[in-house]
Amino acid sequence: MNNNKLKELYLKYELDKEDFFKHQHYTIITRQGIDKIQAKEQMHVSYEVIRCEPNFAVFKAKAVKEDKMIETFGSALKGEGYKDGNTNSWYVAEMAEKRAMSRAVLKLTGFYELGVFGEDESESFKKK
Repeated sequence: MNNNKLKELYLKYELDKEDFFKHQHYTIITRQGIDKIQAKEQMHVSYEVIRCEPNFAVFKAKAVKEDKMIETFGSALKGEGYKDGNTNSWYVAEMAEKRAMSRAVLKLTGFYELGVFGEDESESFKKK
């Protein structure tokens, strides 16, 4: 990971210590941090529902920033534990949307290439 580049991004997006934390192997940006980045970039994110069922959802997010655009996906499967699913929330559509948005924002701003993920992307990324 390029710590200098990461520090530049933290400063650019005015992230403070409440907006990110270290996880076992990754740096995680909180939902609040993702929202700050999106607002600062005036990034437009739109969604397409690929699949939405009571226990499973897949959303495609399209993020646009000036002349750059990215499309990515977020999914959520309700279950108990990682064998059975990737969320314990009944709000699978909302989880899929948040995951898609996090990925789109972080990919479009260069965080993803530095190994930074959004806390919504995995139940295991939640701050303890």
